[in-house]
Amino acid sequence: MDRSDITLDRMRTFVRVAERGNLSAVARELNMGQSSITRHLHDLEAALGVALLSRTTRRVTLTEEGSRYHAHAVQILRLVEQAGDEARSARGAAAGTVRLSCTAALGVRHMTRLIFAFQDRHPGIAVDLHLSDERIDLVREGLDVAIRLGPLADSSMRLRPLGVSRRALVASPAYLARRGRPATPRDLAGAEGIRMSNIAGSDTLTLEGPDGKTRAVPFSGRLRVDHGLAAREAFLAGRGLGPAHLWLVDDLIADGRLETVLADHAPPPVPLNMLIAPERAGIARVRLLVEFLAREVPAIPGIDGAPGRSRAGDAG
Repeated sequence: MDRSDITLDRMRTFVRVAERGNLSAVARELNMGQSSITRHLHDLEAALGVALLSRTTRRVTLTEEGSRYHAHAVQILRLVEQAGDEARSARGAAAGTVRLSCTAALGVRHMTRLIFAFQDRHPGIAVDLHLSDERIDLVREGLDVAIRLGPLADSSMRLRPLGVSRRALVASPAYLARRGRPATPRDLAGAEGIRMSNIAGSDTLTLEGPDGKTRAVPFSGRLRVDHGLAAREAFLAGRGLGPAHLWLVDDLIADGRLETVLADHAPPPVPLNMLIAPERAGIARVRLLVEFLAREVPAIPGIDGAPGRSRAGDAG
């Protein structure tokens, strides 16, 4: 084995290919040609004298030796990055890139503003913001942190609860003047609803009443959307009524362009969590962003903060 051929660049390439399972995706991520990715892998395997990956026409998978090597390589690369962080911190400023994923509408309405403030405080830190409502694998996508709404499935990701997002039924004054204002949950059965196509069960609306009991009422309409900003525009245009996170429509309610409907009945609040890739949590720039968001996100309108300790927990 020629140890001089086991470079950090080749090791990083191998780790990302192992995690994504696709050479072309890694080539785009690392801004390299696919031939360079292939050469990195070939040279690393030649230096080690073992096959690390099994390649098919559709996917790349780890061999048994590759699986063991990947675990060690991840630890080595994390130590290298942490050593660099400590060296830079001796000069007094964290630097480097943090990759953050966030629910799309929340990212546009509020997260960008928070990132601006964070970068004003830490000018050496770059942030790659990825907006998506899809449940993504942080490790596979090379992400450090994700902000997610909704219940989460079991995972090894580190979980930082941020609170809950309150919701309300909203409609425009024009819609209410045309269709009438519902007086009870039963009146919603004939309403023109704006529904989310990416949320299961959107044909039923669950409401919590002043007595603490929940009520489920049929909910239909001619328009379904898969993005919160599209729902916001639909409400504003008087196309119907429906549930909305308060952070999505707080400004429209404040200036009267939208009104709350059935104020004593509201859709249940939705959990809001921050997920951190465990192997990235100790990196200074990631830790700084995590702590900043843990302080600032609960101050977003409609978010009721419920700070909790980081722990291994749920992810999605």
